[in-house]
Amino acid sequence: MFGKRSNDGLGKPPQAPAPKPVVQAEAPATPAPEAAAPVQAPAPAAPAAPAPATQPVQQAAPRRDEPPVKRKSARNEAYYDTKSQVFSALIDTIDLSQLAKLDGESAREEIRDIVNDIITIKNFALSIAEQEELLDDICNDVLGYGPLEPLLARDDIADIMVNGAGTTYIEVAGKVQETDVRFRDNSQLLSICQRIVSQVGRRVDESSPICDARLPDGSRVNVIAPPLAIDGTALTIRKFKKDKLTLDQLVKFGAITPEGAAVLQIIGRVRCNVVISGGTGSGKTTLLNCLTAYIDADERIITCEDSAELQLQQPHVVRLETRPPNIEGEGEITMRDLVKNCLRMRPERIIVGEVRGPEVFDLLQAMNTGHDGSMGTIHANSPRECLSRMESMIAMGGFTLPAKTVREIIAGSVDVVIQATRLRDGSRRITHITEVIGMEGDVLITQDLMKYEMVGEDANGKIIGEHRSTGIGRPNFWDRARYYGEDKRLAASLDAMEKMTS
Repeated sequence: MFGKRSNDGLGKPPQAPAPKPVVQAEAPATPAPEAAAPVQAPAPAAPAAPAPATQPVQQAAPRRDEPPVKRKSARNEAYYDTKSQVFSALIDTIDLSQLAKLDGESAREEIRDIVNDIITIKNFALSIAEQEELLDDICNDVLGYGPLEPLLARDDIADIMVNGAGTTYIEVAGKVQETDVRFRDNSQLLSICQRIVSQVGRRVDESSPICDARLPDGSRVNVIAPPLAIDGTALTIRKFKKDKLTLDQLVKFGAITPEGAAVLQIIGRVRCNVVISGGTGSGKTTLLNCLTAYIDADERIITCEDSAELQLQQPHVVRLETRPPNIEGEGEITMRDLVKNCLRMRPERIIVGEVRGPEVFDLLQAMNTGHDGSMGTIHANSPRECLSRMESMIAMGGFTLPAKTVREIIAGSVDVVIQATRLRDGSRRITHITEVIGMEGDVLITQDLMKYEMVGEDANGKIIGEHRSTGIGRPNFWDRARYYGEDKRLAASLDAMEKMTS
């Protein structure tokens, strides 16, 4: 194939040097004919087109530097047309039932062999680099998630945002940037979305256009399809790192000081009831995963989530997940249903991935009736706002309780609110460790053990700040820490934090 294409392209270089950039890119593979071509070509071509005589000379030098650029720009309509033809021929040729019996690597090799045969038979004009790229794309389409595969393989990406078939953005290091990844059309994009959600028993189509799901590694997936998404299916993936983050790594990233991390370890260990508050993308779920690492291995833990994201390492864990209604509008299992059912499963700790509705009342009741050490996350911008949102969510559930009674329930249930914040430079910080210590009249009383204060920013726009102790030497959960034998370590951590501040 490549020999035939080289002869076709090099036999007529003077007539069409500009419209055949891909053909010229093949020239270095056969230097001998190309060296001969300029000698034979000038005679017929010089009178009609003097400019092309100098063009090969101008292109010869930069040709060695251009392949990466050409490979990226090769993703034009011609590339996708070729890919579509090869893909159609592959589907007509391959036996998908037999392919399903092979393991991933064997299936990939089988597809590569068949695609190579198709390219040879149909005599497509492709360079070696283009052919390899086409092989990878088609293997990803058949066996994986198509154009998403290269992005999912990168561990530095936090979010993948697909806005229709032609536009894809990613978030790296807290900043959003556009990529050159695109899908063949909206049909391919919707097909990949359906493949993702079907793995967890859900569906997305015109009759059910909104869906929450997850990838096998726990990454969160949201799909909204036409007719609700006007410009084509919108796919958002909140990606999880392959290696789960720990508190020690958060210390290295500057999200918390070593002394603050020690206090968080003790909070997780001594069965404080914890609510992690923060905005979207602030790292709430990551922090919740970190805290659960300090739960004793002999405790029975039950998790409730809309899509299972938590990655607990303890041996005795029961994972529950909500279920959306079916096409008839029946069969829905809400978060509140799960939390209420948890109470009948003899839990020692209940962990709710995200509290966003009236299930907060059932979680508070569980915290206040012997299930110490329960945890959950809430969207809020400060600890005080977090407590206010809990009141609002209880009211949303139709509970007709006086405001003071609701606040008394909150004060008797929640021990600590941990605030996570995403700063404007993209970095994430734990900005508050706040205790809920009781009521004074109709007002909830809180006290901060630690706060993050911004000092300024450097020349690169990175925010400079420091975690400061508020000087509380004996927190409200001191007796609980002493009960678990952690009082000395807690005192040492708070003293070290205060010395650093002073």
